[in-house]
Amino acid sequence: MKILKFKLMNKAGLHARPAAVFVREVKKLNNVQITIKKDDKIADAKNVLQVLSLGADIGDEIEVIINGSSDDDENNAAKVIEKIIMEILPNLDGENK
Repeated sequence: MKILKFKLMNKAGLHARPAAVFVREVKKLNNVQITIKKDDKIADAKNVLQVLSLGADIGDEIEVIINGSSDDDENNAAKVIEKIIMEILPNLDGENK
């Protein structure tokens, strides 16, 4: 099991479009179960409605818990999730809608 901690820096947090992008990318990760924790709420990271229910906003801290069938699967998932949260989601802020 791996536990990652992040502070959300994109304007929309994990609402609407960012949540959909996050879930779409996380669903590509096989052999891992991923949950997101914010305060006392927990969500399946592969379920957009559960991710939205967290109400995660800019500046909020979240934990991402990764359970995989191997260390390699967990490490790969950790790299992908870090890229999503630190690079992909913040770039959505500057896109024209």
